Amino acid sequence: MQGSANLNVMIKAARKAARSLLKDFREVEQLQVSTKGPGDFVSRADRAAQEIIKEELMEARPNYGFLGEEEAEIVGKDPTRRWIVDPLDGTTNFLHAMPHWGISIALEHKGEIVSAVVYDAPKDEMFFAEKGEGAWLNDSQRVRVSARSKLSEAVFGAGLPPDGGKYLPAMLRDMGKLMPMCSGMRRNGAASLDLCWVAAGRFEGYWEYNLKPWDIAAGILIAREAGAFVESIRDDQQMLVDGHLIAGAEPIFDQFAKVIRGRD
Repeated sequence: MQGSANLNVMIKAARKAARSLLKDFREVEQLQVSTKGPGDFVSRADRAAQEIIKEELMEARPNYGFLGEEEAEIVGKDPTRRWIVDPLDGTTNFLHAMPHWGISIALEHKGEIVSAVVYDAPKDEMFFAEKGEGAWLNDSQRVRVSARSKLSEAVFGAGLPPDGGKYLPAMLRDMGKLMPMCSGMRRNGAASLDLCWVAAGRFEGYWEYNLKPWDIAAGILIAREAGAFVESIRDDQQMLVDGHLIAGAEPIFDQFAKVIRGRD
């Protein structure tokens, strides 16, 4: 797929940040056995990756706003456009030398995500999409959601709150209802990649509570452009505000959503 100028800037920024993160990731395994541990090191790696992305994006589009995980929002001279960035989604995986983490970059225009990149750097999988142009993996492979229509054949992704917290009972309740009905469930620890895996047909669906805009902005567009339904869990919620999200392949979405939403 031949992407727009903005998409090409986003891909370039993701690849540049990935080179820095992959270099740091190779050090993490050695740090696991140190007395201090890798925590501070990973925090620095995360901030450094965001700075690389920010520099690339703001140099190319200096009037756009910028919302990233690691610092306060920058309001741009063009108030209709902003970048939404997670430089390291899956920090806990990175911290434990698990090769499942990604870089998420979205472009929002007038409140709508119009371009998206999620780069799974350890696997060299670049997911991307632009509104109305479909979802793609590594330039030439168009991705589509799964065609499975039976819960008994489906595998779902889920996100458990890392610190327990107020949403743990809801997740455990949901999982208790869904697990006996489906083929399997996975908790992979990177929301942006979970949404991309729905897009690519690896998961039939995914849901999670209390996410941040940078966790899901890019993944929402990629999943939708691949044919997924992506909605707030409750009708009175907004995904990028409340952070409660359910996504699924069209053939199975209604069955899946009925279970998670508790509707008979």
